[in-house]
Amino acid sequence: YLLHPLVEIVHRKGLHRGIAIGLIYLVFFGALGYGIYKGIPVFINQMIDVAERAPEMAELYRSYIARFHSQTSSWPFGLHERLEQIINTMEMKISSIISVLIEALSGLSNFFIFLLLIPIISFYLLKDAENIIESGLRLVPKKKRGSIKQFLTDIDHSLGGYLRGQLLVCFIIGTFAAILFWVFGLNYSLLLGIFIGVTNIIPYFGPLIGAVPALLVAVTVSTSMVIKVAIIVLVLQFLEGNVISPIIMGKTLKLHPLVIIFALLVGGEIGGILGLILAVPILAFVKVAISHSKTLMSKSS
Repeated sequence: YLLHPLVEIVHRKGLHRGIAIGLIYLVFFGALGYGIYKGIPVFINQMIDVAERAPEMAELYRSYIARFHSQTSSWPFGLHERLEQIINTMEMKISSIISVLIEALSGLSNFFIFLLLIPIISFYLLKDAENIIESGLRLVPKKKRGSIKQFLTDIDHSLGGYLRGQLLVCFIIGTFAAILFWVFGLNYSLLLGIFIGVTNIIPYFGPLIGAVPALLVAVTVSTSMVIKVAIIVLVLQFLEGNVISPIIMGKTLKLHPLVIIFALLVGGEIGGILGLILAVPILAFVKVAISHSKTLMSKSS
């Protein structure tokens, strides 16, 4: 989905499809490899530093919570007990998220071989996608081939446009976040920028999830750093919602925000974080399927 439009553009210039894919692979994976080569040492050093400072940071958070606990002890109507429950719930959630991240990082070595297969599979999909689709359509009765091909084309347009746009938005927001955190002197700027970029793939809720680690790190520095980080996150999200996404995404899905939020709530309830990530792509598929069903029903009637 990321590389297909580029392959088509180069192929239309007269180059053989295989050579076009090879050139784009060279540029894309070359740039990606160079970024990983430069970024991985910094990423690993920041991860090690986080692990080493984790007990110190945890103790600092406990002191803040204890101070807040004592200051709210006289609050009326059970507000103090309710706040205590919220804090305990947040601690459990943060702990579970950290555990999931640690397990994911430890499992990367096992996942590495599978990752190596992705460029190979993608090469053949980019090279032979049309042949694969045509071969599949031969299994369908002739009178239905046109409608099914149009259905697949619409799915490809809707889902592909969304995925390409969303990944580009995530990359831009994550890059700007890392740069701004580094400029203002926040520790683990690359780590936090990557986290914000990755979580931004979840519409509406992603920015809130991504801001939490940055604010937690800022708390260990100073109050002014917390304010700076909060302003950076708010400005980035304003730009993402009002400038970057409208330019890049346009109206790819043409769905009301309430429908997307409902899909995210259902996806989060059913599948957790994975459900939040897959909710909108599944919604895009369902929307196109319903639209084509209506068309077929109107034709048959």
